[in-house]
Amino acid sequence: MSACFVTSTGTEIGKTYVTAMLCRELRRKDITVRALKPVLSGFEPENAVECDSGIILNALGRTVSEASINEITPWRFAAPLSPDMAAAREGRMIDFNALVEFSQTGDEEFLVVEGVGGAMVPLTSHKTVLDWIVALGYPALVVAGSYLGTISHTLTTVNAMRVQGAAVSAVVVSESEISPVSVSETVDTILRFLDDIPVIAVPRGGTVDLMQALDF
Repeated sequence: MSACFVTSTGTEIGKTYVTAMLCRELRRKDITVRALKPVLSGFEPENAVECDSGIILNALGRTVSEASINEITPWRFAAPLSPDMAAAREGRMIDFNALVEFSQTGDEEFLVVEGVGGAMVPLTSHKTVLDWIVALGYPALVVAGSYLGTISHTLTTVNAMRVQGAAVSAVVVSESEISPVSVSETVDTILRFLDDIPVIAVPRGGTVDLMQALDF
């Protein structure tokens, strides 16, 4: 059994795109995959098919419904804010221990857990997504963009994760809509500072063989 945690340097970077791509790739290789998006902010029931959970369910070949979304995303909040703030707007809070328990592996051959926002986003008053990653112990894919400033954001995120003992298996650079340089230049620069892990470019709207690149 294998598992990975998909996190990122911030919000709207491409985590769900990469998660869905990985799920489709695993299925093509006849690997039994389960994917979870346990926490979701900015959820609009009327747009369920287009939300992160809906995209993941579609990649798994599953029907998008209230029941199926609840199965992979039990913590849903209306406000498009950090989970701690979004939960507070509704008089709720995330039980961190329950979240970790929910994210455990099962009978599947491969489990993909997608986080929320960036690695340092608060989940509760004292816990962040990084605390969640460390508690699970799964190797993490860090999804970054190719926008101006991404190199600093990426190196800072990876460094913060490593300081806390999180295993970073790769950085996936998902090409941003607006990039000051080519995505390959961004990858080359990041590689100069992170030469001990794969740094993989994903062209905008394109796909790569993550399984082969990451040696899962």
